Amino acid sequence: MKTFLETWKVRIVRKLELFGKLIKSLSKFGFCSVITGIICGLIGALFYRCIAFATTTRLAHSVLIYAMPFGGLIIVFLYKTFHMLNDGGTNRVIRSIRTEKPLQFRMAPLIFIATVITHLFGGSAGREGAALQIGGSLGSTIAQKLKLSAKDIHVVTMCGMSAVFAALFGTPITATIFSMEVISVGVLYYVAFIPCLLSSIIAFSIAKFFGMKPERYKITHIPELNIRSVIQIVILSALCAIISMAFCYIIHKTTTLYKRKLKNQYLRIFVGGILIVLLTLLVQTHDYNGAGMDIVAKALSGKDIHPTAFLLKILFTAMTLAAGFKGGEIVPSFFIGATFGNVIGGLLGLHPGFGAAVGLISVFCGVVNCPIASLLLSVELFGAQGLILFCLACAISYVVSGYYGLYSSQKIVYSKFSPTYINKSTY
Repeated sequence: MKTFLETWKVRIVRKLELFGKLIKSLSKFGFCSVITGIICGLIGALFYRCIAFATTTRLAHSVLIYAMPFGGLIIVFLYKTFHMLNDGGTNRVIRSIRTEKPLQFRMAPLIFIATVITHLFGGSAGREGAALQIGGSLGSTIAQKLKLSAKDIHVVTMCGMSAVFAALFGTPITATIFSMEVISVGVLYYVAFIPCLLSSIIAFSIAKFFGMKPERYKITHIPELNIRSVIQIVILSALCAIISMAFCYIIHKTTTLYKRKLKNQYLRIFVGGILIVLLTLLVQTHDYNGAGMDIVAKALSGKDIHPTAFLLKILFTAMTLAAGFKGGEIVPSFFIGATFGNVIGGLLGLHPGFGAAVGLISVFCGVVNCPIASLLLSVELFGAQGLILFCLACAISYVVSGYYGLYSSQKIVYSKFSPTYINKSTY
């Protein structure tokens, strides 16, 4: 009887200790998530308004494009002054979560200002890449100030990434899973699930209160699930995966070419700005400057899109980012996928608007290697109708895109083609 009671006593003590650790962990990360969500929500809302102002100003004063080379000089000057010329951008954020080296606070204001400058003068760039850097830097700084351990800093860094992403684009669920999934493909950091979700919801709510309008699109003409529609989606998503590979390859090669031919960073960004100006004059439209979300909306509505729009966006984006202008590649991938899907989807017999939606999700999945986040993005952007077709598109794009990716610091932990541990970087 005594042995029986002692055994149960030990079990109860262990259960209480486990429960105590759970409460301690939830309290710690709960507090960090709330603080991170509030700060990142406020900064994200401000960033959203600044980008909107820069875009509106540029559209109202098209002559600003001619000042782009000089805007580039300001960006290089700022990064050089604060010793961040070789900061690595989003790659640095991803790398910090796998190493003991935390991010520096100055990354946040620098990428904030530089991205606004890029958008103001017509650089082809997005905003979500900047969001990951701003959020990651803020989250890491908050965790350091709270004197958390290195591993806990990683979690709060992901909270910051999720929070600013959600505050900018209005997709808190996608932001949560994306930050957990993008670091190491094949492994999800489930410990960050509750903290990232809480930070995302708080930041999203704050940004919405201050005027952020979530991106939402109504997609019609969704086909029934049958052999014909399955074949159409498989072909379209496979082609989109190839486009995503080409996009990643061209950006990486253009960056290498710029660095090899123009070693001086001031000269590099100045020449890059001149080339963007010349390209804009050559195509005689400003459709490819800035983020281009108006063209994305046009493609998703089913309107006619120029067949070469996706190619021109790839060219403009590669020339912009490789030269040293700041922003992100995710929104340009939306543009590329939506315009390509609109054209090719129509040729395959799909409604151009639905083809654009599938193209957007497929190219996004291909460039970031995040099929779960991509599927959730389709739900948050378009609703749950046609979910199984979007799921098929994500699956095909994820496999066909191979080991290409926008972020060279991203690790493919498990093979896409067999249950094998490979732990290789994307290219």
